[in-house]
Amino acid sequence: MISDFKKFILRGNVVDLAVAVVVGASFNSVVQGIVKDLITPLIAAIGGKPNFADLSFKLHGSTFMYGDVINLIISFLLIAIVIFFFVVQPINKLQTLANRNKQAPESTDRKCPECLSAIPKAAKRCAFCTAKVTPLTK
Repeated sequence: MISDFKKFILRGNVVDLAVAVVVGASFNSVVQGIVKDLITPLIAAIGGKPNFADLSFKLHGSTFMYGDVINLIISFLLIAIVIFFFVVQPINKLQTLANRNKQAPESTDRKCPECLSAIPKAAKRCAFCTAKVTPLTK
């Protein structure tokens, strides 16, 4: 059982995932700092409120700190933008370049002449409308 656990832990994708979590947590801290120390004061200079974290309201004796939520939403949007433009877009571009010379696999299906459902090329009868069809063979 211990050897199986060692195999699992030392598998490449588990280690990659662990590294990604650590780097992601560090990146999150950086973005939180940028939002708290740069973006929020910039927005506050325009809007007039010096600190979003202090924004709150009271309802039946409970205090709702909605300023913190605003900071977290800004942080989330920044992280999503960075991941989209610096991770997702480049990977999509690389996949497009890698797949441009590959030919699409030949289809094994055809359309039934009666109901236009997809049926295998070798079918003698449509599975959907039961119409007789001539098998296509190469």
